[in-house]
Amino acid sequence: MPDPREAREHLAHAFLTFTKAAGSLEHSYTQLQNEVSQLHQELRLANSELETSLSENSRVRTYLSQVLESLPCGVLVLGKENRIQKLNPQARALLSVSEEIREGDRWSLPASLLAAFSNPAENNASVELEWSPEGVSDSRTLGVLRSSISCSGSGAEDTVWIFRDVTERRRIEKEREIARRSHALADVAAVLAHEIRNPLASMELFTSLLQDATTDLPETRPWINHLQAGLRSLSATVNNVLEFHGNAVAQLLPTDLDRLLNDTVDFLRPVARQRGQRIDFYNAVGRVTVQADANRLRQVFLNLSLNAFRSMMNCGRLTVRLGLCCDMPGNLLRVDFKDEGRGIPPNLRERIFKPGFSSTPGSPGLGLSVCRQVVSQHRGELSVESIPGQGATFTVLLPRDESK
Repeated sequence: MPDPREAREHLAHAFLTFTKAAGSLEHSYTQLQNEVSQLHQELRLANSELETSLSENSRVRTYLSQVLESLPCGVLVLGKENRIQKLNPQARALLSVSEEIREGDRWSLPASLLAAFSNPAENNASVELEWSPEGVSDSRTLGVLRSSISCSGSGAEDTVWIFRDVTERRRIEKEREIARRSHALADVAAVLAHEIRNPLASMELFTSLLQDATTDLPETRPWINHLQAGLRSLSATVNNVLEFHGNAVAQLLPTDLDRLLNDTVDFLRPVARQRGQRIDFYNAVGRVTVQADANRLRQVFLNLSLNAFRSMMNCGRLTVRLGLCCDMPGNLLRVDFKDEGRGIPPNLRERIFKPGFSSTPGSPGLGLSVCRQVVSQHRGELSVESIPGQGATFTVLLPRDESK
């Protein structure tokens, strides 16, 4: 039978060991609780940061999506098997992509666009190529950029296409180029006109002297008429060029309108005779004065008369009448140039005054434009009335000078 004392000692030792183990377990449990509490805190913090990050990512994605949707240029991203990854509204409109086609669907780019990027020398992400879509109602030009992006892990590449409508830019560039060339041509034309005018004046002078010197040789009269008519038509063309491209301000001085018209008609009679036509002048008001630049106003009368000669057949007559304008307020003088030519169709009556428009082959189309410009400088008006097949009447209205 065991000794009770020994048993008590063993039991006391066992209780002491148990107590130490329990204390150790309690301490470990407390540490574990602290660690779990700390882990919970860290987890809550991590979850909070994750939620913030997800919220920020969502906000950024929404923002970037809004930016993509509102971009003024078209963006198309094509993935494997030509599946649409991204397609903003501008790209859909520029490429005429049906509303039925959505992201994830397969869609092939036009063959003409792919052909434009088939040249290796032009296959550069930094080079924008110009391309005109086919099958659209309006003629458009698009600027196109292409680039590739790698999809991480898959080894595949998506292709990014960026489209811009450069139609308006091309139009402006074309207009600028036309304007630049027109300006250069205008400068050349003005220089040539100046160079031609001086010898032309000498030729007109010598032709007049030749006419006086050959009064006893009637057979030379037709030749001289032809020379005078050609020189005066050429002189009118040269003056039109200088007037149209010149910027000089008109010098308005008191001018006898009746005398200016009479001198102009006398100047043009050789032209009329050379063409087998005639020109008559009728003055219903006698001597009248206007504030005018005589040379410029004479150019108007020359242009209107020469146009009338060109519109008439042989034996046609141009009638120039000077009178008062009774059907308009103000003290206006009226000069009518009535021809017996082919007339002017109604749809052309305003176009004939635009620079460059002409129904006569080889004509620069500046005469009537210069006329309207000069008449406007004289505070007057230029109009036309015509019945096709029955001739035309060009009317110049000028304010009468009451200072004399």
